[in-house]
Amino acid sequence: MKQLFLATLLGSTIAMCTSAMAAGTDLKTLEAAAKAEGAVNSVGMPDDWANWKGTWEDLAKTYGLKHIDTDMSSAQEIAKFAAEKDNATADIGDVGAAFGPIAVKQGVVQPYKPSTWDQVPDWAKDKDGNWALAYTGTIAFIINKKLLHGSEVPTKWADLKGGKYKVSIGDVSTAAQAANGVLAAALANGGDEKNIKPALLLFADIAKQGRLSMANPTIATMEKGEIEVGVVWDFNGLSYKAKMANPDDYVVLIPSDGSVISGYTTIINKYAKNPNAAKLTREYIFSDAGQTNLARGNARPIRAEHLQLPEDVKAKLLPNEQYKKVTPIKDADAWEKTSKALPQQWNEEVIVEMK
Repeated sequence: MKQLFLATLLGSTIAMCTSAMAAGTDLKTLEAAAKAEGAVNSVGMPDDWANWKGTWEDLAKTYGLKHIDTDMSSAQEIAKFAAEKDNATADIGDVGAAFGPIAVKQGVVQPYKPSTWDQVPDWAKDKDGNWALAYTGTIAFIINKKLLHGSEVPTKWADLKGGKYKVSIGDVSTAAQAANGVLAAALANGGDEKNIKPALLLFADIAKQGRLSMANPTIATMEKGEIEVGVVWDFNGLSYKAKMANPDDYVVLIPSDGSVISGYTTIINKYAKNPNAAKLTREYIFSDAGQTNLARGNARPIRAEHLQLPEDVKAKLLPNEQYKKVTPIKDADAWEKTSKALPQQWNEEVIVEMK
């Protein structure tokens, strides 16, 4: 009843908040409206992913927002928004970059531009504020220095051709990480979203040598010694390394001849029961404190170049210099078509060469 009473008192404030905050203006009004709602319910934002736990704790402490998360995939999140409509149980979700435009097309999101909007690169956001990447993922190598069989640590895709180690890419038919690994290799060798032939040739060459592994680079496969050189998202690689018994045995790096950068975006449910709390959550995620929270979870903040991270947090990330030759996906529609055809091409041009 107390919360209902507060909501009644702030009725006019809340009513005008949606339009006012879409322009990213009156933060005090947004905070008041969010506090009146008193909760924010998320999907796909569990405590142990990208240190969301730190963000939920800060929002509870600062604004009194209660929180519940239900973990699910990006596709499941969008389907949930669409299915529940006015009976929404979720206010905000976190989805892969490719799913932001999909959510917009399906009409299940509402816009909000945080006050740091101008520091988000154009490639990483929807011009209307329906989605924006809060943190990035860049395809990297994770290397077990003890399992290189006398070879040097590979620092670029070209190095993989002549090594003695196995290269683990994972299952390109099911894992977005593996598919983006193929795209990264293509981009580094003159290909693009429509032309992944250079990557297929590279991996076919490795397969002919008997050095291609379809094992998915995970903590479990790493602990078993099955991963010698793995192709992973940078944040996964850094997290895996930190959890190893002997982390100094591992190197995580961005291949210097090029890679692909993508990431994850929040989407605010069009039918959210707590829309202002959801908008305040996005506001906080893009603040210095919220971006630092993500970095504590080994996720590279989208505003990394504008932050003064604490030294202990900065040490969790790869240095900015390693990202000089990374490329965002420029033609999302083309990549969607190519990635759908990838499993068949992979089988016909790469797997057939495996010894």
